[in-house]
Amino acid sequence: MRLLERDRLRRAIAGGFVLSIAFALSAAHAQEKTYVMKITTPTINDGPHLLAKNFAAAVERDSGGRIKGEVYPASQLGSIPRQIEGVQFGAIQVAVVPPEFFVGVDERFEVIAAPGLVNSLEHGQRLAADPAVLKLMLGLGANKGLHGAGMFIVQPDSLASKAAMRNLSDFKGKKIRIFASDFQSEALKRLGATPVAMTLGDVLPALQQGAIDGAIAGITVFSAFHYQDAAKYITEINQPSIFLMVEISKTWYDSLPPDLQKIIDKDAAAETVAINPVALALFNKARETWTAGGGELISLSPADQAKFMQTIASVGEDVSKPKPALHVAYEIVAEAAKRTAQGATQ
Repeated sequence: MRLLERDRLRRAIAGGFVLSIAFALSAAHAQEKTYVMKITTPTINDGPHLLAKNFAAAVERDSGGRIKGEVYPASQLGSIPRQIEGVQFGAIQVAVVPPEFFVGVDERFEVIAAPGLVNSLEHGQRLAADPAVLKLMLGLGANKGLHGAGMFIVQPDSLASKAAMRNLSDFKGKKIRIFASDFQSEALKRLGATPVAMTLGDVLPALQQGAIDGAIAGITVFSAFHYQDAAKYITEINQPSIFLMVEISKTWYDSLPPDLQKIIDKDAAAETVAINPVALALFNKARETWTAGGGELISLSPADQAKFMQTIASVGEDVSKPKPALHVAYEIVAEAAKRTAQGATQ
């Protein structure tokens, strides 16, 4: 009996030793494995594109090459909805896309871009860094395949149009492209325009063919894609502002070892702050490029700008109030916007 017990003990010890070796080899294999991180963004040669490149480089550096970053700008991996779906299902690892386009995932994504929230890029930078806002925005989509890792602002909205729109009265009857946002839709309706939700890849052909009269986007986009031939006028309405989300595929993120997850989160947070002064410089450069290429920049008169702001002031409250979850989210962001209206950029 004692011999049998000793034999069992020896087998147990040997089995434990084999298991410990297996675990050690498995851990070593995980450390050696290389992960591909495809990053998609709808635009090119602007703040989101630069952020994507900087983020890819930082993660590759800090992971010691265990994560290889690949950047695909200008919707190379499909339209914006396809990019988002790709991230949700793990075919694409990262998307750098305006939050309004995630409303099909969770309608609360668009609250950060409600009109009238911020009055300058610097104000928007402070809002994007507010802890309460980040907690809200980065947590959205967690049950829909998304892991929020960062958020930043790139510029205020501008309106490119085929015919000059110098006064608020010029908006009436015009068909204008918007992001997929109830806030943008309601704001334009109040100005007498017809909003048309459209993904970026369809905008330039629609302008060229006369399907729309104008399009809302950032001036860096209009400059980078040379819109001057189709729509040489830009009215700088400056509302709302364009924020970008850095959304990670949760399926992919959860497959990473904990140390690589920490690197992803750390570098996303760092790069979305580091891009702030660069985004401002890119915005100013795009304005110069637009006029140098034959385009014209238009500002509304002080009276019309004041009327415009008054007209859209209650859009966020009015659109969100019938929807409890959306309204709670809007109140969080609106309160943070008031709190961050003054002070140095964080």
